[in-house]
Amino acid sequence: MNVLKEQKLDLVVIGTGMAGAAAAVFAANRGLTTAQVGETGEIIFASGYLDLLGVHPPENGRILSDPWVGLVQLARDEPDHPLARLAPDIIRTALDEFFRFLEASGLPYRRDAKKNAQVLTPLGTTKPTYAAPETMWAGVKALQDQQPCLLIDIRGLRGFSARQIAAVWDTRWPKLRTVTIDFPGSDHLTELYTETMARQLEQPQNLAELAARIKPHLKDAVVVGLPAILGVRNSLAVAAALAEQLAVPVFEIPTMPPGVPGLRLRDTFSENIAQLGVSLYREKRVQAVRPESDGAFVLTIADHAGEEMIHAWRVLLAGGRFLGKGLQADQAGIREPLFGLPVYQPLSRREWHRHYFLDPRGHAVNRAGLETDQRMRPLGEKGTPVFRNLYAAGSILAHQDWMRRKCGSGLAIATAYAAVEAIKMDG
Repeated sequence: MNVLKEQKLDLVVIGTGMAGAAAAVFAANRGLTTAQVGETGEIIFASGYLDLLGVHPPENGRILSDPWVGLVQLARDEPDHPLARLAPDIIRTALDEFFRFLEASGLPYRRDAKKNAQVLTPLGTTKPTYAAPETMWAGVKALQDQQPCLLIDIRGLRGFSARQIAAVWDTRWPKLRTVTIDFPGSDHLTELYTETMARQLEQPQNLAELAARIKPHLKDAVVVGLPAILGVRNSLAVAAALAEQLAVPVFEIPTMPPGVPGLRLRDTFSENIAQLGVSLYREKRVQAVRPESDGAFVLTIADHAGEEMIHAWRVLLAGGRFLGKGLQADQAGIREPLFGLPVYQPLSRREWHRHYFLDPRGHAVNRAGLETDQRMRPLGEKGTPVFRNLYAAGSILAHQDWMRRKCGSGLAIATAYAAVEAIKMDG
């Protein structure tokens, strides 16, 4: 077993999703020696849209045009919600810093800082979101102004249907048209995959051929929408080149997950967080944690090649819920597996779910998680921090149902920022 004995790191972040990545960025920006550990998990299922707060109250499905007004209402109605416990200025600062990181990393996002945008989903419905990749932003204006638009279907690609999107909108978007084309070099294939297509379109000859197949169908269209396949590593350049060849703006629509937008985020985090000086232990799991007498921790991490140990003054839990293995469930209930922390949850399993799956009141299990103090430290049964140097952020936190409120990214980024700020202040 390899043991890192040279020095204790300031921080180990457990989790490679949005909260873990944001925490690693914030920690590196503050000069903290940091390691990030975790297997690739929920991030590959990301649509690319970054939500702040899109629905409140969720019981009546009220769509928020202004997430900041919604946050004030959330603080009034549900003061225990993790976002409600943070001042709006803190949330703004966190988002601004995170978006600067994405832009510097070559994955710029667009937003109207004062309001949500309505964006298309692969099912043809719309949803509110706070920010979208630059490659998707032209779709916001196309939808808002009902511009003459051509949507592209690609024969053999599953998980996306321009025809279905157009059918959903029907007479409400009268100048929305669709066409089905063959992807360059796919004549011998019966099924296509978005990652493969995206990487092929990074080759200029394939992109030029795609443009040539779209051009005859443009007619009166002033904008073109495609599934999210415009490159993985240099999507902005690929989208710009296609727009230049078609002489009209283009935009992407997410496909069913997992898809290319999640891969872009994963690769952006992996490559650029490392450049900030963070030690990455990707595709490794924390097997055990041992608290030391001075308040620090020794973490045993492992993969198929073996085990090693990391010494850290502080640990931040940002591994998500069940999919990310931050929480586990069995017949006895919901538990946090690494530290054995108390989990806020219903008293019995029969209370986890309501009778109807789509009950507008939601399900109690989705609000289970860790309760923390104002410094984002998980609390024990007596209401005091279990460990003075242990913190938590993201969807592992209690009293939130991020899917129903469309607040997943905002929750992850803002609480990661709050935790790292507390860690920095704790010295």
